[in-house]
Amino acid sequence: MPHKKFWLHLLVCLLSLCLPIVTISLPAYAAVDPYVTRFLKVTEPIPLTVDTTENTRLFSAEDLSAGKALFGKNCLNCHVGGNTLPDPTVPLSLAALQGATPKRDNINALVTYLRQPMTYDGTEETFVCRQVSESWLPTPMVENIAGFILRAAQNAPGWGTETFQD
Repeated sequence: MPHKKFWLHLLVCLLSLCLPIVTISLPAYAAVDPYVTRFLKVTEPIPLTVDTTENTRLFSAEDLSAGKALFGKNCLNCHVGGNTLPDPTVPLSLAALQGATPKRDNINALVTYLRQPMTYDGTEETFVCRQVSESWLPTPMVENIAGFILRAAQNAPGWGTETFQD
């Protein structure tokens, strides 16, 4: 019996030494959501408009996948398929984003809106959409949500409409 305990102890020691090496040596890859590649048509970084002067920034499939995951976790209850359940007249379609005052058709405008939601005509604060504070989600995460919304509005079939077209 002492012989078996020795080998068992040795095996446990070796595994505890080797396991961290295996874990540390594995590369970390950000997952790409198939929705992003199929419907948003993003496999390589794409430029998205950042501000009203048409400046752009590259968003990767990983950025947009992270934005989609955050959107799913924090926005999907009210914005299924880019529609707005509390106010169906204001979807997240590109036309609706462009028609808002101020326009919400670029990254900075969407981030500004998410930080301080305003009515569609921009005249007053609204409590229909949750305010996303910096302490809740830092700016890079909110930018990824904005990137996902903007790209979905540009490319996703049926986004912000009642009909789905493939």
